[in-house]
Amino acid sequence: MFHFDSGMSFLAETGFELTTVGIPLLLAVTLHEVAHGAVADRFGDHTARYMGRLTLNPFPHVDPFGTILLPLMLYFSHTGLMFGYAKPVPINPMNMPNPRRDMAIVAMAGPLSNLLQALVYMSLLHSFLGILMTSAIFQGSSLGESSARLIMTLFRMGILVNVVLFVFNLIPLPPLDGGRVLTGFLPARGADFMGRIEPYGMWILFGLIILDPYLGILSRFVWPEMDALTRLLMVWATQPAMT
Repeated sequence: MFHFDSGMSFLAETGFELTTVGIPLLLAVTLHEVAHGAVADRFGDHTARYMGRLTLNPFPHVDPFGTILLPLMLYFSHTGLMFGYAKPVPINPMNMPNPRRDMAIVAMAGPLSNLLQALVYMSLLHSFLGILMTSAIFQGSSLGESSARLIMTLFRMGILVNVVLFVFNLIPLPPLDGGRVLTGFLPARGADFMGRIEPYGMWILFGLIILDPYLGILSRFVWPEMDALTRLLMVWATQPAMT
């Protein structure tokens, strides 16, 4: 038998979780792509500017699968991993003075934007916890306590989402940013090889994720780095609660 109260509680909790993950994720992938375009623009490639992609409005950056469907699939499959991506900004390396070097720097701008966002969320959580400890503004009412939970969860998920994007995008496999950074510094033959495998890069990546219980490559080299960086930022953020 369906119980109305339990059903509403489930819907409310699901909405809460989707909101606290969705907002930081949408902001994270938007700023990630804007960072690529802004650095490319600085190096002389104005393609992203001409196509209206140097904007903080998230809608021009939304990819139906990477920004909406993939995060929802990961959420409802209870994988514990929250990942997504936006529509890549258009970049033409030939418009840059040193295409290979400049493209590597452009590629690195995306993950660095996520690291910066994670640090901002850490600082916000740090400050908010200090407010909770020294003020009664969020105490004594269900609205205040619900608001405090919402804000804390948004900041915590902001840290987690951006750490995942930072570390994951540094995997040296094109078309991920780490692969493009590596390509920029490899000798010509190595760069050509990376270019040849790029069309298959996402399939290789999905294969590594699916087969990780058997191969253990991501479990050894990627997930521990995500966990360590997330824990470090959370510890720093929660210092007021421990002093």
